Amino acid sequence: MFKGFRLRRRAASAIALAVLGMLVVACENRAASVGNTNPNPTEPQKASEFSAGRAFEHMKKMCELGPRPSGSAAIGKAQDYIQSELKSYGLKVVEDPFTARTPHGAVPMKNIIAELPGEKPELVLITGHYDTKRQDGFVGANDGASSTAAVLETARVLAKTKPEYTLWFVFFDGEEAVVEWSAMDGNDNTYGSRRLVAEMQADHSLSRVRAMILFDMIGDKNLDLKRDAESSAWLVDAIWSTARRVGAAKFFLANETAMEDDHVPFRNEGISAVDLIDFNYGPNHEYWHTNQDTIDKVSGESVKIVADVVLSSLPEIFKQLNNPKPNSQPRIPQ
Repeated sequence: MFKGFRLRRRAASAIALAVLGMLVVACENRAASVGNTNPNPTEPQKASEFSAGRAFEHMKKMCELGPRPSGSAAIGKAQDYIQSELKSYGLKVVEDPFTARTPHGAVPMKNIIAELPGEKPELVLITGHYDTKRQDGFVGANDGASSTAAVLETARVLAKTKPEYTLWFVFFDGEEAVVEWSAMDGNDNTYGSRRLVAEMQADHSLSRVRAMILFDMIGDKNLDLKRDAESSAWLVDAIWSTARRVGAAKFFLANETAMEDDHVPFRNEGISAVDLIDFNYGPNHEYWHTNQDTIDKVSGESVKIVADVVLSSLPEIFKQLNNPKPNSQPRIPQ
């Protein structure tokens, strides 16, 4: 999947601003350390029952199925596995099969959605894609399997709770291009997320969606996530500040990037959305979209770090959603 990768850098406009920024960070770090019993403040605290071992096993299972492009026999097995897991957590599971019109003709695809009722009917979506690039030998341990693992294990942990907002755990099919992702033409990519937005528009349920959280490529053993400028600024801020608070700041960098991914169809409809992606995979990013994206390159611990930060962020996200309409538009760096 071509992510429309555009690295943006901003220099400090004045020494005073730089000094102020350092003072703010120092104060935040000091405040975050109050009551922190973690003996190593550079490592994240255990924030949930999220299991790194289970996450790794989900990634391994996906890889054992082999390449899983949309419409393949292997992705059918992945769909069965995902649904079986979700049902074992006691969640209501809904399939949304559809036929995508692609440069190679009609391709059957299927979104999978599990619902966890909350105190409120309004929705927060926790999402990822489970298909892989259409390439012989490509098993997508990071690109496809890690997001699948993150959403599955997050669903298992939260299934035991009664959240304030109703949660949908969404597994998108067709994130990958059938031929080639083009930043100039969004028709051969993000089929599943575009489908869900269109379906929810048609049945007038899109207005229920308050926020969308996207996991993608978070299994890298050398984890480092950058802030996505195409995501909603308030959501990015909520998650990055939580990362500092729980001791995971070294994995959530201050640098910015701008990504095109499954969050864009939601963001384009004015819905708050955030993309959590480590688009720095292997030396010089050489593992991405190659057959080197294998199970030995990923770690369940990396998936847990990101998911734990999201889980710890949910109270703050819910709190902000209760305030008058947070700004859902992305913050574009100058």
